[in-house]
Order: sequence, then C-alpha cells, then structure tokens
Amino acid sequence: MSDAETPSIDDAELPEESVEDVLEEELPQPELLHGVPVSESRGQVVLHPSREEYVALVASLREIGYWMCIDLCGVDYLGYGPNRNLPAGVAPERFEVVVGLISHTDRSRIRLRVQVPESAPQLATLFQIHPSVENPEREVFDMFGISFDGHPDMTRILMPDEWVGHPLRKDYELGRIPVQFKGASTAR
Repeated sequence: MSDAETPSIDDAELPEESVEDVLEEELPQPELLHGVPVSESRGQVVLHPSREEYVALVASLREIGYWMCIDLCGVDYLGYGPNRNLPAGVAPERFEVVVGLISHTDRSRIRLRVQVPESAPQLATLFQIHPSVENPEREVFDMFGISFDGHPDMTRILMPDEWVGHPLRKDYELGRIPVQFKGASTAR
C-alpha cells in the first residue's frame, strides 16, 4: 500500500462518542433516592449520604413524614474487608454512623449509613432536627470517638470522664478488672 493509499486519521470514520461517554456507559451508575445512593437490606431502604449531605437529607425526610429518629449508632469496620454492601460510588471508610428513621403515616422505615473517615471522625449533629439523638450521639462519641459538631453536650455518657480511649473501637486494647467478692477465698 502506497502512502497515497494509506488512509489518514482525518479520513477515518471515528465514532462520535467521547471518552467521557464511553466511561459513563461502562461504569455502573448508582441508583439514587432523595439525591443520594440507595440500596436495599432485608426489605428496608438504605440511603448512603455523604457527610456533607447528611443533615440536609434528614431535614428533607422529616418534611415528608419521617418524624421520629428511632436509632443512631456507630460501627467500626476495622479489618472487615472490602465487601460491605455499599452501592457504587460510595467509598468505604473505617467508621460508619447508622441512623434509623420511621414514618408513622405510611408505616415505613429508612436507614441511613454515613461513612466517617478515621482521619476525621466527626459528623454534624442531628440535635436541631431530632432532639432525641442527644444521648445516642454522646454514646457514639464515648464508645467510638466520633464527635458530632454542634451537639449541646459532647461529653462522655457511659465511661468515667478520666477514661482514656474508646472501648468499642476494634483496635482498643482489651483489659480486665478483677472482680472481688466479699468473703471469697482467693486460694483454690
């Protein structure tokens, strides 16, 4: 084939798709509900907001009928592995705050799973929206070390004030306090 017969790149018919179009087609796009990724677990809707979307999402859910926060707890996934049932686009972090909301009008529940990084274990408080989270947020702070910005009393609630560490973290050193019984013999 001579140089005259060789087709140039300009003459070749290239697909009209851009690289971005091809990448969008190949990567799975997460399903969204209320503007955040959604999954399903044991018949319950699970929303996965980012830390930035968290408070606004809870406020909008309250407006549509999710009036009661029935639970707020922390989870430490240290050493758990990559399979955590998170939708595409949600990066797993070491900590997670799980919030359960209930709507009495349509008898439904929604669970929120917010990823919290180990490097900055903090999240905005829900106290202004759901005052009932005052003690659960303090428990998560006390047991996991995740603080809630804007909380009215972010102090320990279960452990003594002078306690060092957060006992439900998976890297917390196990310890033992011997139990002493009155009148019990120590000899066996």
